[in-house]
Amino acid sequence: MPAAVPELRLRAANDRPVRPDGDHVLYWMIAARRTRANFGLQRAVEHARELGKPLLVFEPLRCGYRWASDRLHAFVLQGMVDNAARCEAAGVTYLPWVEPHAGAGKGLLAALAERACVVVTDDFPCFFLPRMVAAAARTLAVRLEVVDGNGLLPLCVADKVFGRAFDLRRFLQKVLSAHLAEFPVGDPLRGYDLGAAKLPRGVATRWPRASAGLLAADREALAALPIDHSVAPVALRGGAEAGGVTLRTFLQQRLPRYSAERSDPDADCASGLSPYLHFGHLGVHQVFAGLAVQEGWKRDRIRATTSGQRGWFGMGENAEAFLDELVTWRELGFNYTHHRDDYEDFASLPEWAKATLAEHAADPREHVYTREEFMQSRTHDEVWNAAQNQLRETGVLQNYLRMLWGKKVLEWSRTPEEAFATLIDLNNRYALDGRDPNSYTGISWVFGRYDRPWAPKRSVYGVIRYMSSTNTVKKLRVKEYLARYGVRPH
Repeated sequence: MPAAVPELRLRAANDRPVRPDGDHVLYWMIAARRTRANFGLQRAVEHARELGKPLLVFEPLRCGYRWASDRLHAFVLQGMVDNAARCEAAGVTYLPWVEPHAGAGKGLLAALAERACVVVTDDFPCFFLPRMVAAAARTLAVRLEVVDGNGLLPLCVADKVFGRAFDLRRFLQKVLSAHLAEFPVGDPLRGYDLGAAKLPRGVATRWPRASAGLLAADREALAALPIDHSVAPVALRGGAEAGGVTLRTFLQQRLPRYSAERSDPDADCASGLSPYLHFGHLGVHQVFAGLAVQEGWKRDRIRATTSGQRGWFGMGENAEAFLDELVTWRELGFNYTHHRDDYEDFASLPEWAKATLAEHAADPREHVYTREEFMQSRTHDEVWNAAQNQLRETGVLQNYLRMLWGKKVLEWSRTPEEAFATLIDLNNRYALDGRDPNSYTGISWVFGRYDRPWAPKRSVYGVIRYMSSTNTVKKLRVKEYLARYGVRPH
């Protein structure tokens, strides 16, 4: 038998009982949208084996959330195709369901759970998911378990919000090693032999599974949904299979250049993994495991330090640079949104940052743009416009330019509060990796979170860190990038 899911990653969302006389175990797949290396699916299989009951995997896609669009739907639907194939091969009943209009899914989870022994779902600490899970916990008559597979460190281990990457890094250096011995099983469906679960009576008629056209993300099928059709699907394909290819390509071709060239737009050596991590098509444990295999790494190589400095995993320079992004900075965002409900509010910024921005809120702006002008890349700055073109057209924004992109919106908006709201809207509307803990903390970094005051004091910025397109062009190679994403006809 595989190792059990660590207790620190489990919590009961309600006080209802597990019902051994139920018909099936229900896995409500909402964040970890994959069938490999998935603690949530692993936990559901554990229950199924213990109870001797078949597993039913339910993966829904709502239409009524903010920023729902053809782009986001297509990416999730492509992942559903992969999950359907894997479940079918394993003999597991899988229900991919796409909401045809807002509210159409009311009652579906309850119907699937009515004869369930237990319901297992995924933890995710932001956007609408925590509210959705809490509402389900109140109404279901059966145990609802929530499983945290978000990071290498279970969310509950840190009992406070860390204000700097340095502080979280010190904490990780103290506690992370033990959790690196507790990885999800690679294939929780391997050896599944409990048979297919039967859908409850009436479910297939009232809530039919996603059509072949929807699963193919056909334009006509998407057009029938009440979502934003102006944000079109992109070339980047979603799903666990595409995520795996992206991971292998990064490790083999881009990682060897990562430390030296990751900020360089022309080098194009970013990992490309963030959309797959956001939608759960890849898990952070899979990424870490792939890196460890490539580096020939073992856990005893971790340096015994609490210095808070980078480079402590005992891997090579490129791997260490990437791990600081994958672990320290990524988990910093999850730490914040796990502990705070105000992560998308301007008022949540550090006091020093709000004070300096307020002091300079009335400073004259050389340029001021509306949100529509930002959306359509209609500024005077060719570098900024190129970055926004890339985001709007591909769903991805180059890592270094994402920081510059944010800083300029702060500089060219009427108020800091307006800039904050504009950045959240632009990012979450167009970015495949938007609506994520790192979306909110990355945007708030523009306004001073996880940073410190910087001299000299400047107009508009005060002592917030300043960035300019002029300096970016001087220190980075952007010629090819500008040729690719530069001027567009308006």
